[in-house]
Amino acid sequence: MTDLGGPGDHRARGPGDGPEAVASQIADAVESLTALWSVAAQEASLRLSLHQLRALRTVQATPGLNLTTLAEGLDIGLPTASRLCDRLAAAGLLERVPHPDTRREVQLWLTTHGRHVLGEVAGRRAQALAAALAAMEPAERAALRRGLRGFLTAQGKVVPGVDGIE
Repeated sequence: MTDLGGPGDHRARGPGDGPEAVASQIADAVESLTALWSVAAQEASLRLSLHQLRALRTVQATPGLNLTTLAEGLDIGLPTASRLCDRLAAAGLLERVPHPDTRREVQLWLTTHGRHVLGEVAGRRAQALAAALAAMEPAERAALRRGLRGFLTAQGKVVPGVDGIE
């Protein structure tokens, strides 16, 4: 079993507590979380594929980006990104706007409907995650929080007061 007791917990560690074993357990948990999020997204008023959601979230994070930047960010080819954007634009979620300085370049922007759909998906995902966390014991939630903080710190991703895990 994984040692979730924190720095003050000096219980003996078993063979399942090494980095490889814990990595495997985390991979299993991530798969479960991905499934939970996918189901929550599919319950939204507009069903989107994970690629479509990733594209919309990328445009949300970087409004006005061009198609090449989107394709690179999603690690897909330019023709695939173009078709993806065509479908999102046809659904009224994304808008292609000519770049003000470059005639050949197109900027990508979320529509109001696109922002609404992303908000709905995010809300459903948060509700599904909160339901799973509510089923845990308070000590387990606290241990998970400490573990996530330690993981993010080890990855150099924590910015005090910004990361949401305090």
